[in-house]
Parts: sequence; structure tokens; C-alpha cells
Amino acid sequence: MIKDYRSDFPILKRQIHGKRLAYLDSAGTSQVSKFVLDAVYDFETNHRANVHRGVHTLSEEASEMYEAARLKVSKFIGAVIPSEIVFTSGATESINIAAFSWGVHNLKKDDIVLVSEIEHHSNFVPWQEVCRMTGSQIKYIPIDNNGDLDIKNTNVDWSKVKLVAFTQVSNVIGRVNEVKDIAKNIKKAVGENQMPKILVDGSQAVSHLPVNVQSFGIDFYAFSGHKMYGPMGIGVLWIKRDIFKELRPVKFGGGMINEATYEKSTFAQMPEFLEAGTPNVSGAVGLGFACDYINQIGIENIIKHDTILMDCALNKLREDKDIIIYGSPNSSLIAFNVKNIPSHDLASVLDTCGVAVRSGHHCVMPWHKKQDVTTTARLSFGIYSDFSDIDQLILGISKAKGIFL
Repeated sequence: MIKDYRSDFPILKRQIHGKRLAYLDSAGTSQVSKFVLDAVYDFETNHRANVHRGVHTLSEEASEMYEAARLKVSKFIGAVIPSEIVFTSGATESINIAAFSWGVHNLKKDDIVLVSEIEHHSNFVPWQEVCRMTGSQIKYIPIDNNGDLDIKNTNVDWSKVKLVAFTQVSNVIGRVNEVKDIAKNIKKAVGENQMPKILVDGSQAVSHLPVNVQSFGIDFYAFSGHKMYGPMGIGVLWIKRDIFKELRPVKFGGGMINEATYEKSTFAQMPEFLEAGTPNVSGAVGLGFACDYINQIGIENIIKHDTILMDCALNKLREDKDIIIYGSPNSSLIAFNVKNIPSHDLASVLDTCGVAVRSGHHCVMPWHKKQDVTTTARLSFGIYSDFSDIDQLILGISKAKGIFL
């Protein structure tokens, strides 16, 4: 049995085409709990003001709530100090900030940026661009048949590797990468004195797995609020404080200035150093409450919930010989296809059954091309998912087969 959390999410009261909503696209965007919605509403109706820019009551309240959210997030991922937390618009901006505040200023000609071959576009396209700008090279870590990163068989001159970027949980095959073990394997390959910087995309991990960035042996960690029951338009870049001095600002303007004259300007300390402009205060507040919500449930309970549903879904999908499952998923999402049914057509039929799944290349186009697969369907669970969602999915697949096969 699993605990029912559907009532915490108002949108799940909706019906789609007259059917109960079975929302199986949480890896794309999770739904928002009423606790987060209430927190955002409270900010917008009782405390709305800009932060760090005024001494009036509303501004001071907003500033306090914004920094309280930063403290919550820092504790949630095990940061050393809150100033290691930079609020962004999402994981995409987080990785771009890492690429252009650190990469552009520290990479040079013939250095290597090493990225896994199954990364989301947001975690390799920025590095492609930085390599183009700096004359560095981008190379790729292969994955094995299970979907694990094959560091030992990566054909690269490790002495030239200056940054390694990979995802903690693949958004296309649902495979968990053990960050700590990978960091140790990188250290073995390069030697302790030549350790490259490591960036991890934690977008699919933070709401499903325990995260302690201090224990990982990494330098950057990026994630989005909208994949962890929080608002859209808010994200986080954790930066290890040891490398603050290696960074340069990437946006300039209000909020990040220490002193400005007509001749020159100096910049504030971290994290304001990388947070130019008016921040998404209500988003940050909502993200803090999303952390509270996950903590309240307990990550161990979330893991049990995911495991039970994954076992059920995999068993039922594998009963159908027309279904192809990609990789060996062991987290909270499954990429699959039904033979001779394009994934977009399958998703359209499933929608008529009230089932929401993602279809496409999931922003991992190179991997799909390598597999000679145009697109895949992807189901993904949230804490509100249950056995009824899986039953609706299976019935929807049967309906699609009746139409197309």
C-alpha cells in the first residue's frame, strides 16, 4: 500500500475528457501542493515588495522571507552556508551561469569539458558554446547497456579535463547515477592534484532522492523548483564556496553592486554577485515551502513510494510484448514505445483517457539519434501518483493498440 497524497494537489481534482486525471509527466513539471500555493498567495497578498532595497515594512518582510527561503534550500541540499545558494529561473539558467561565470573565464584552448552522452540539452549545449568561445573541446562519457556512466572506458586525455558535467538521474531513461562514486572514479582517473570541476544536474533527483552536496565531492549542483512541487520560474545553482573567487558576474545591474561611479563599478559578495535584478521572490518563498513539504513527507517515504510504483509499472508494461522499455530505469520515470505506434500518437490517445505522459526526445536528441529512435513516450511519477494512474495508462495503451495495430 502507498499513502494517498492526491488531496494535497488541487489540480488533480480536474477531469480530462471526462476522465480522472492521471498525471504521469512529473519529470517534465510536477504539480504544486496547496501548501506551496498558500505560501505564494500569502506573499503576494500580504508582503509583496522588492528585497534588499528598502527599509519600509513590506520590503523588510519580503527580504526576510527571501533569505529564509535561501536558508531552507541550503539545509535541504546540505550546503555549508546559505551564500552558496544562487536563486535562478531554473536549472537551465543555473547551468548557463556556471558555464559563463566560471567556464568562460577558466577554460582555455585545448582544455576538455567532459559531458555524459545522455545529458539534457541544458547540460551540454551551454558547454558546447563555451568550448566554441574558448577553444576548448567538448567530449562525451559513454553509457553502458543499463544506462550507467562508463567512466573507466571513457577515451579521453584526463590531464586536459577541466570540467565534468552529468545528471544525477537521467530524464530520459530514469537511471540513477551515484554521484559520490562517479566523483571517486574521476579522481582515480586524473589524480587528486588534477581534479576537474564537477557539475551535477539534480533536476530529477531533488524530489526523489536524498541530496547532500557536501558529501558528493562536486563543485556545482543545479535544479528547478517546478520539478519538486514548487513554482515555475525558480531554480537553484549551488556553488562550492571554495571556488567563489574563480567566478565572474554574468548579469549586471541592480542588486549586485557594491559601489558604482561614472568611471567603474565594484560588485557585491556572493550570492548577490550572481543575482542581478529583481529576483523571483514569490518563487523563492514557494520553493522554500516545497522543501518543507518534501521534508514533511520524508525522503525515505518518497523512495518507498517510487519503488512500489516503479515495480508495478515495469511489471505491467513488460507483460505486453509490443512495449519497448529503454535502459534499466531505477528511479521514478520510464521511457518506452509501443511498436508501430509513434509516441505522439500514443500520447494523444492516452490524453483521451485522462492520462498525461510526455512524448518526444525529452531534450536529449543526440541519444535518441544514437539509438536510432525518433521519439519515445515517458511516464514519470510524483508523490501524488498511485496504482490507479498505472491502471489508466495500461487501459490507454490497449486503446491505442486497438486503433493503430
